[in-house]
Amino acid sequence: MTDAAPPAPPPLPAKTDTLVEVNGLHRVFDSVHAVQDLSFAIRRGAVVGFIGANGAGKTTTMRIMATLDEPTSGSVVVDGLDVVEEPARVRRLVGWMPDAFGTYPNMTVFEYLDFFARSYGFSRQQRRSRVEEVMDFADLTPLADRQMGKLSKGMGQRLCFGRMLIPDPAFMILDEPAAGLDPKARLEFKNLVRLLAARGKTLFISSHILSELGEMCDSLLFIDGGRLVFHGDADDLKHGTTDAGQGEEMAVLVTVAGPTGPLVEWAEMTPGWRVLEERRDGARLACAGNDAALLADGLRRMVSAGVPVVEFRREQRRLEEAFVDMVKERRP
Repeated sequence: MTDAAPPAPPPLPAKTDTLVEVNGLHRVFDSVHAVQDLSFAIRRGAVVGFIGANGAGKTTTMRIMATLDEPTSGSVVVDGLDVVEEPARVRRLVGWMPDAFGTYPNMTVFEYLDFFARSYGFSRQQRRSRVEEVMDFADLTPLADRQMGKLSKGMGQRLCFGRMLIPDPAFMILDEPAAGLDPKARLEFKNLVRLLAARGKTLFISSHILSELGEMCDSLLFIDGGRLVFHGDADDLKHGTTDAGQGEEMAVLVTVAGPTGPLVEWAEMTPGWRVLEERRDGARLACAGNDAALLADGLRRMVSAGVPVVEFRREQRRLEEAFVDMVKERRP
């Protein structure tokens, strides 16, 4: 009598452009409704910034996405797999970098990463190769024999980042990865994010440093009180329109060489343009409409009229300002 063949594993779901789907997510802790009807989607290969004030529900949402917590209701699906129904399969796809992680006494950087590679089921030969690859990518090789307890804040963050990379996850969730880092370490982190994005990885990054998220991310997701406030392109926020009751307008910052009179006179005499604020070396102008071609035409006409333009650029709102404005609009 021969043994029966083991049943075939269920087929993997067909791949789509969307890697992560969050639908109607709620999480309640006793009397605290931490996440309220949150829904969004993340496409494959995207770098998404996750923004919210302390207590907004960011970490709770990320923990659910990483299978470390379960929603009260709603769902999170990663590559067609529900995080509650199939957590083991989801964990093979997800890398998790928390805002803080524990250290082990008398353990070196290499031993720490090797321990996690062993936990992921790598064989001895595979472990060494994978750990060395991760250490090289995260610039940890010079620290291989350094004990964990003797690492600086930046070195520790790089080690946690390297630990996340061990299983080569398709989807990476990072909670405040740049917190407490000096400018050099933040720049190095941004470079690592760009490299991962170039390799087609999908990243979901929570941070309070909004300006850096705007530089790194394809899109931004704002939440407040556990609810979605905004999900879109950073440029949509930075290139806001004026609110002076003149309809849709673009704010333009113009710097000139010499007196500002010719610039102000040009703006006052040209249809579709007006002065918002005169400055020491130029002016802040409003251009009617929201079309880049209008800006190009305005600059050409300005120079043709003899205005000595040194700098001409569309005004950008700081992302912090955009976030605060959206929260104010939402709250009663």
